[in-house]
Amino acid sequence: MTGDKAKPQQLPFDLGHRTAFARDDFWVSGCNSDAVAWLDKYPDWPAPLLFVYGPRASGKTHLLKIWQNETGGAVFDAANIDSLPPAVIIDDIDKLVGDSAREEALFHLYNIQKERGGHILAAAETPPRGWRFVLRDLESRFLAAPAVAVGSPDDELMAVVLTKLFSDRQIFVPQEVVQFLLPRLQRSFAAMRDVVADIDHKALAEKRKVTVPLVREIFDSAQQPLV
Repeated sequence: MTGDKAKPQQLPFDLGHRTAFARDDFWVSGCNSDAVAWLDKYPDWPAPLLFVYGPRASGKTHLLKIWQNETGGAVFDAANIDSLPPAVIIDDIDKLVGDSAREEALFHLYNIQKERGGHILAAAETPPRGWRFVLRDLESRFLAAPAVAVGSPDDELMAVVLTKLFSDRQIFVPQEVVQFLLPRLQRSFAAMRDVVADIDHKALAEKRKVTVPLVREIFDSAQQPLV
C-alpha cells in the first residue's frame, strides 16, 4: 500500500551562505534608523567615540562592518594600538570593561584617536552608563561619548529579511509563509537565519515546496518554541 511508504528524502548539502556586510544588504527601518543616521554623520561626530547598543542579533555587528568597509577601518587589537588606522571598530566593548589592563588599552586607543582626529565605533548590549569601570578617566570619556540604541527587528524589517534570506537560498516563498512566521519567531536576526535554514533543509530533504503546512510541521515538531 502506498499510504504506508515514507516520503522519499534526499540528502541536503549545506553549501554555506556568505554573510554580507555591505550597506546594500542592510535594511533601514524604525528600529535602526537613528544609528544609521549617526553613521551617515561621520566624521562629524562630537567625540572620537560612538556607541551603538542593543540586544544580541539586532544588527549591531552589521553596522560596525559597514562602517569598517566604508572607512577602511580595522578591528581593535590591544597589542598593536599604535599601528591601528584612524577608524577602529570594537564589538562587545562592554566585555573589555572591568579589567584594568584592557581598560588601559582602551584609554590609550581613545587618546591616540583623539590626538590624530581618528574615530572609534563600538557596540555593546547596554549603554556605558551602567558599566562598572576600573579607570575613572576612561569612564568619564565613555560617558561623554554619544550612544545610540538599535532595537530588535520590527515586523517590517523581519519581513524583508526573511524574504531576502529565502532569496539568498534561491527559494521563492509566498507572502503567507512570511506572515505565518512573523508572530512565531524571536525578534532577532539569528532566529530568522536559523528557521530559514531549517525550512530549506526540510524542503530539500522531502522534495517539497516551501508552504505554510511545511513550515507548520517544523514548529509542531520543535522541542522548544521559537517565540
